[in-house]
Amino acid sequence: MLWLSIFLVILIIVCLMGIYYAINFNKLNDLKTKIHEAEVIIDEALRMKYDTLMRVSNHIRKHMDSNKNYFKEYEKLNNTNMTNFDMDRKLNEGYTLILKMVDDLKLNEDEEIVAEIDKIKRLDEKLTAAKNYYNKNTSEENAIVRKFPTNIIASIHGFKVKLFFDGKDMDDEIIDDFKM
Repeated sequence: MLWLSIFLVILIIVCLMGIYYAINFNKLNDLKTKIHEAEVIIDEALRMKYDTLMRVSNHIRKHMDSNKNYFKEYEKLNNTNMTNFDMDRKLNEGYTLILKMVDDLKLNEDEEIVAEIDKIKRLDEKLTAAKNYYNKNTSEENAIVRKFPTNIIASIHGFKVKLFFDGKDMDDEIIDDFKM
């Protein structure tokens, strides 16, 4: 009778450990899926923003007197291997340049340019939302990956601490993370 009680206690403990394992493994996979969904949205929005910026730059070039191509650096971005964070930064620089040129060339009334700039603004809103979603889920996943005993489950399945969208690592000794 004593052996049966011990066996039942051990069986209950093993079952509880299995349930705990399954719950945390599923949570990690859910977060991984959410992070991937955010990455897909960010990728798509960045591609659309790039295409839109190129259309606006081509339209601006038609109104310029000189043949100088101010957008040459940005035209090469699609052939450059860079992170989404770096691409986002470069596209924001290009957008700032376009806004300045639209203002300088007095193209604020051009309906085509205004429509494209509105499209870029909507894409920026979408990007901001996707980046916040990505960072929120990355933060949650990182917390699970770091904590004991869930860190054991994470390491068994190859989950590692991820960087936030902006490339910042809150655990390193680099204090320049927050400089722009």
